[in-house]
Amino acid sequence: MRRQSDNRLGVLRPLRRRPRPEEDPNAMKTPAHLIEQYGPREAMEYDVVIVGAGPAGLATAIRLKQLAAQHNSDVNVCVLEKGGEPGAHILSGAVMDPRALTELIPDWKERGAPLNQPVTGDEVLFLQPDRVLRTPSWAIPECFHNEGNYVISLGAVTKWLAEQAEALGVEIFPGFAAAEVLYDEHGRVIGVATGHMGLGKDGQPTEAFQLGMELRAKYTVFAEGARGHLGKELIARYRLDEGKDPQTYGIGIKELWEIPADKAKPGLVVHTAGWPLDEHTYGGGFLYHLEGNKVTLGFVVGLDYQNPWLSPFEEMQRWKTHPAIRAHLEGGKRIGYGARAITAGGLLSLPKTIFPGGALVGCDAGYLNAARIKGSHAAIKTGILCAEAAFEALQAGRAHDELTAYPAAFERSWLYDELHRARNFKSWFKKGNTIGALMTGIEHWLLPKLGIQSPPWTVRRHTPDHARLHAASQVEPIRYPKPDGVLTFDRLSSVFLSNTNHEENQPAHLTLKDPTVPVAVNLALYGGPEGRYCPAGVYEFVEKDGAPQLVINAQNCVHCKTCDIKDPTQNIVWVTPEGGGGPNYAGM
Repeated sequence: MRRQSDNRLGVLRPLRRRPRPEEDPNAMKTPAHLIEQYGPREAMEYDVVIVGAGPAGLATAIRLKQLAAQHNSDVNVCVLEKGGEPGAHILSGAVMDPRALTELIPDWKERGAPLNQPVTGDEVLFLQPDRVLRTPSWAIPECFHNEGNYVISLGAVTKWLAEQAEALGVEIFPGFAAAEVLYDEHGRVIGVATGHMGLGKDGQPTEAFQLGMELRAKYTVFAEGARGHLGKELIARYRLDEGKDPQTYGIGIKELWEIPADKAKPGLVVHTAGWPLDEHTYGGGFLYHLEGNKVTLGFVVGLDYQNPWLSPFEEMQRWKTHPAIRAHLEGGKRIGYGARAITAGGLLSLPKTIFPGGALVGCDAGYLNAARIKGSHAAIKTGILCAEAAFEALQAGRAHDELTAYPAAFERSWLYDELHRARNFKSWFKKGNTIGALMTGIEHWLLPKLGIQSPPWTVRRHTPDHARLHAASQVEPIRYPKPDGVLTFDRLSSVFLSNTNHEENQPAHLTLKDPTVPVAVNLALYGGPEGRYCPAGVYEFVEKDGAPQLVINAQNCVHCKTCDIKDPTQNIVWVTPEGGGGPNYAGM
């Protein structure tokens, strides 16, 4: 992605995120003496700074520029993206509902948006170890119908959105991670800072050290995706989730395959439930046929799972061996791999999305509709609504206040109605897969046929995902088969396909509040679940001098955030590495 020309950008450098003191007093902090020694930090001023060049952030930027053009005014907009280019860190299934995109850019088709493959059919399968139950088309719940939607690469769509934003004058800075939220003396958000580049593993400056930079704004919009590290800080600081159900997440493991032409079924959308997961573990598979003889497939496991011996990565590999899935892949070749956390709590877990000086949009807030397995349309819609509220405030000469028009507009929108209909989806599955499937059928198949668009009841949740694990001694270990290298694979060969790369001589971006906890608690009580829930082989327990210790292979990290979410002691804190690091998902 070409950066807008600006001689000020020479001082911008990527930075890993360091937790603020009020978030975690034991976590690594930005050394104040570095700013004192090398500072002050240079600053750039904008009307709006957006953190994250995903669908939500780019939609916010595009809508702001559209409104500015319509009103013959000027709004300076900057987007920071920690990936090497827009789309590099984007991972989704994906089947896209184009409704919000059409609102944002009505002529997207004429402009060449990469929505090339319309959905041609839906299959919903219930898998058992040796057979499959196919849901008749008339019995497929409304939420699983995909007429009018498209099978896409969300990464490709994101790159296209970035091109549209740049054409409108948005400044996009790829490879620069927002590392710190800036506050004024009144506690209002006034921007973000990138941070120091060229720190060694010990956190001290090397000969390549350069100070970070402040990007100050009248409003700052956070669009980091699921479990955004700055969004997490803001939610805690302003207590935005007070009175809400605990947020709940899933981990999605995804592969991209190229298959023989005679197996290609462009536009076919397949969703599965059941095997290999047990009754008490939420999850399921997806398999979508793209154009060009490609299939995108993956497996989602709810991070509220209880068995500490479970490995989402291994469950995905095992799922592919079912005859109903194997039939789509035989004779093909795996060409891509990735993993990403999914914010799945829906409306009941949605935090307050505004605070003095800024807002949360997209999956940073948690707008994904888990019942439909879709979030990109919600991300774009929330970006539109937030931009309209921010533009109105800027036109009125306001700054650093709460954009109350944004949540008000959301509550009047079709997106609110959609999420309100689906509000109980995850709550029912917390009670078991049988109850979840039954109530999904009632709420999304039976009630609409009776003319009732939203269930007249609400089901609440109270336990966060990390608190759900049983002790390892209470559960029978799961024995997973060895990969065959043809249909099933190991973690390290998978990470290789994600094009993940981190500069080795930098402080680890996977930090521990207390380095004794992994062995003393996690290994002793839960059997060391870090080595199983991570889909990239980052965590492993090894023997050293006759005692176990945890080794963190941070260079393998694909930025999925699973460790930050599922660690039963909440001892792991994911912070940003230097910008430009991490995966580079091609065609995913």
